[in-house]
Amino acid sequence: MALSMQRETFGGGNNNKQLQQQMDSSKYVRYTPEQVEALERVYTECPKPSSLRRQQLIRECPILSNIEPKQIKVWFQNRRCREKQRKEASRLQTVNRKLNAMNKLLMEENDRLQKQVSHLVYENGFMRQQLHTVPATTTDTSCESVVMSGQQQQQNPTPPHPQRDANNPAGLLAIAEESLAEFLSKATGTAVDWVQMIGMKPGPDSIGIVAVSRNCSGVAARACGLVSLEPMKVAEILKDRPSWFRDCRCLDVLNVIPTGNGGTIELIYMQTYAPTTLASARDYWTLRYTTSLEDGSLVICERSLTPTTGGPPGPPATCFVRAEMLPSGYLIRPCDGGGSIINIVDHIDLDAWSVPEVLRPLYESSKILAQKTTMAALRHIRQIAQETSGEIQYSGGRQPAVLRTFSQRLCRGFNDAVNGFLDDGWSIMGSDGGEDVTIAINSSPNKFLGSQYNTLSMLPSFGGVLCAKASMLLQARPIINVPPALLVRFLREHRSEWADYGIDAYSAASLKASPYAVPCARPGGFPSTQVILPLAHTVEHEEFLEVVRLEGHAFSPEDVALSRDMYLLQLCSGVDENAAGACAQLVFAPIDESCADDAPLLPSGFRVIPLDPKSDGPNATRTLDLASTLEVGPGGARPPGEADGYDLRSVLTIAFQFTFENHFRDNVAAMARQYVRSVVGSVQRVAMAIAPSRLSSQLTPKPLPGSPEALTLARWISRSYRIHTGAELLQVDSQASDAVLKNLWNHSDAIMCCSVKSNASPIFTFANQAGLDMLETTLVALQDIMLDKILDEAGRKILLSEFSKIMQQGFAYLPAGICVSSMGRPVSYEQAIAWKVLNDDDSSHCLAFMFINWSFV
Repeated sequence: MALSMQRETFGGGNNNKQLQQQMDSSKYVRYTPEQVEALERVYTECPKPSSLRRQQLIRECPILSNIEPKQIKVWFQNRRCREKQRKEASRLQTVNRKLNAMNKLLMEENDRLQKQVSHLVYENGFMRQQLHTVPATTTDTSCESVVMSGQQQQQNPTPPHPQRDANNPAGLLAIAEESLAEFLSKATGTAVDWVQMIGMKPGPDSIGIVAVSRNCSGVAARACGLVSLEPMKVAEILKDRPSWFRDCRCLDVLNVIPTGNGGTIELIYMQTYAPTTLASARDYWTLRYTTSLEDGSLVICERSLTPTTGGPPGPPATCFVRAEMLPSGYLIRPCDGGGSIINIVDHIDLDAWSVPEVLRPLYESSKILAQKTTMAALRHIRQIAQETSGEIQYSGGRQPAVLRTFSQRLCRGFNDAVNGFLDDGWSIMGSDGGEDVTIAINSSPNKFLGSQYNTLSMLPSFGGVLCAKASMLLQARPIINVPPALLVRFLREHRSEWADYGIDAYSAASLKASPYAVPCARPGGFPSTQVILPLAHTVEHEEFLEVVRLEGHAFSPEDVALSRDMYLLQLCSGVDENAAGACAQLVFAPIDESCADDAPLLPSGFRVIPLDPKSDGPNATRTLDLASTLEVGPGGARPPGEADGYDLRSVLTIAFQFTFENHFRDNVAAMARQYVRSVVGSVQRVAMAIAPSRLSSQLTPKPLPGSPEALTLARWISRSYRIHTGAELLQVDSQASDAVLKNLWNHSDAIMCCSVKSNASPIFTFANQAGLDMLETTLVALQDIMLDKILDEAGRKILLSEFSKIMQQGFAYLPAGICVSSMGRPVSYEQAIAWKVLNDDDSSHCLAFMFINWSFV
């Protein structure tokens, strides 16, 4: 018994020793500074090292030899946890700082609204009192009374501002102080009746509070936001207007005068581009005043110098209409914890009466001003702030500044082409009898000196650049209710619907050593596909910079030379349908495969600007230039029952640029003019195809495909359906050769075919008229749509489970479900039938689907 107890005690001692060793290996270890430094170096390279890496670390670092691998593992786990907690704490601090700043903005906005309400209540009470107490003699409306009143007003006119001398700094400072007071009353007071823009909801990640003016002279917009940059940096960015204002052609500071309070007065001449070829560009002659307030805020205010305000006269400009900038500017306040709170006010008078009446809404819209100027400034600052903090990472190793330069060059080149200023060397070429397309030529050496086309301009036969451009009003019924964002997004995603691959090949040839190997493109071209490779996008995804690879498919030996892959640098902006007043734009330029930072760019593209809806009138259905071809029906009359609210009008501007050789100038001009007209016709068809389905009964039916291949495919589809299901798909009474195709084309249910390949996703190859309506596309663009892109997750799972049954039995019934059109709209259907289409040899040709009783959700 004693021996047994002794053995148990001996065994228990071993167990206690092992337990103690386990406790020692897992207890807290105090690391020396040298050990922490060695571990931190490894953590910087690899935050989560493997077991082998940890053992290697112990072997390579003698100072870690007394630490177990398990303890090293625990150290890295704790280190990752601390890093995660630190990032989360930093994020929460940032969000809290943003919320505090946003709360401050909202409180200020609430105070402003309360003051505005008090002012309106006071005015209302005063007017009520005047209506009850006014004597009868003052209500005399006779001519004599009116004349006497007018004479009294003439005897006491409003004293104008005294004329200030350009050489008198005190006079300019007086103008600056008046502008400062008026600007602050707009930024933080009630000088303007502000109305918040729809969809602009304040929050920690929103752009800020955006409002537009109501019932004031000119157009005005205001924005309040928070950015993580210091006030001085924000002021530097905002004063560099050409870097963020895409419509700014040039900004020249002609004089700088320091003031006694530490501020500066600048006399500025600025030119801006016209958004369309139907109106003149604008210029401004302004005084800009930069100073600091007592609370440490920075203020940059600006206003035009006119005979009314006084001050020196501005430079003359014959090709521009002088616009007036009413007191505007930026109030930049430091924010607690870093960053800045920005108040932006833009208030201008664009002299809308100098443009055609139909375009005046474009110059009288505060929403357009807010999108193009006010919000653009705030977005640019937020973009710079996030790039500076490292929150945005772009692929490809390119610096954000380089990508922004690409975007600026594309926009500037397109604006130069649309405006065609004489001082840039542009001249108008004679027309062919039609006034719809304008051809401008630039052969000036200054156009290419020091630019990307410097090497081409040295060639003796180099003629210059030719631009074919046109603008039109889109308002006729076929494109009613097609927002600019939707139209531009379709043009971007379905390039084959409107572009000619031969024209693209000619444009790309200008980048080669022998640029004129393709003197003229063949009309019609040949099939091509596009692959979009994203480069960058802005914070709110309102602008995309991307590379487009065009892949040509040659079907004859003479096409092989043109069928090589080509590349375009493309900028797409304004594709958010919910952004009020946003201009949608698609600009692209051919580049070589390397896409170097200094790649030559000759931009072309589209711009669609919305106009505010107008009520019915004698000119409600009139169009400009080529838009007259968009009319449907006799006299372009509005269809009965169409609501006025659906009259969404837009201004479409198209510009395409080409280089040319001297002896090919006339040929290139004729080709460019014909191409722009064909593009306009394609835009008509695109707009009709993507018009909402509620108008489909009023639209012209889509043309019936009449090729022999379509006739054969229709016969195969009908025959295969009868073989597999035992029922007739079509009731054909006529003996005509195209009777089957006509019945299939006009079938009420959506019928479509897709390819079946083992190594590729199924792609649609054919659809009847109902199928095209359901997918919101056309026969040409149909080939860019894949089957798995329109089916939802449930639909894909069902099709995958039934696929073997379809291939063995020949058909299968699919339950009701939801799919998505090419425009992203959900479509519901009660049932779908899938069957295998057999050719004349009874071999599988494709897969057919019929969606029964479909409708948009």
